Amino acid sequence: MTLSLAIIIITCLISITTFNRPDKMDELSMWPYMVKEKKQFYRFFTSGLVHADYMHLGFNMLTLYFFGRYIESAFLQLFDSKLYYLGFYLLALVISDIPTYFKYKNDYNYRTIGASGAVSAVVFAFILFNPWQRIGVFFIPMPAIVYGFIYLGYTIYMARRGQGSGINHDAHLWGALFGITFPLIFEPRIGPYFLDQLLHHYR
Repeated sequence: MTLSLAIIIITCLISITTFNRPDKMDELSMWPYMVKEKKQFYRFFTSGLVHADYMHLGFNMLTLYFFGRYIESAFLQLFDSKLYYLGFYLLALVISDIPTYFKYKNDYNYRTIGASGAVSAVVFAFILFNPWQRIGVFFIPMPAIVYGFIYLGYTIYMARRGQGSGINHDAHLWGALFGITFPLIFEPRIGPYFLDQLLHHYR
């Protein structure tokens, strides 16, 4: 079994069991105030195991299924260990929520859930390896790099508008940036490879 599939199964099991249990969802959510007051740092990880509903869960896990398999395989070839992919995913959960923590640590009412930050990291790592790979975005085919620019633009715009939608766009943005920087830090040769793919391998 791949690590991606194991993460998907665990996330689905925990998410589904908390759908109708708001108390349990609160216990696992990213609640910056509780992290600050009660030192509940585990929330950086557990918030990625719970989702609002089946649509929220399905979108994240389907995305992870399609993109995670490739990144897991690529990391295994590069680093000869599955631990890099696991560390990548877990760090993405934490780092994508750090700005949210500092922004809302004094707000008792704010909390957020979902694996979107880590999933964004996986998607953008994929773009780093395959910028011109055509992917389906709501059934519209487009190169991955084009989707990346659209996604970042939308995320930055929505993050500046605030959190009225209930979606943590800050986590999406920082997860995406982490997905690009993590592979480059551990294997700088990916940078020239990305540029070669970008300039000479348009499909």
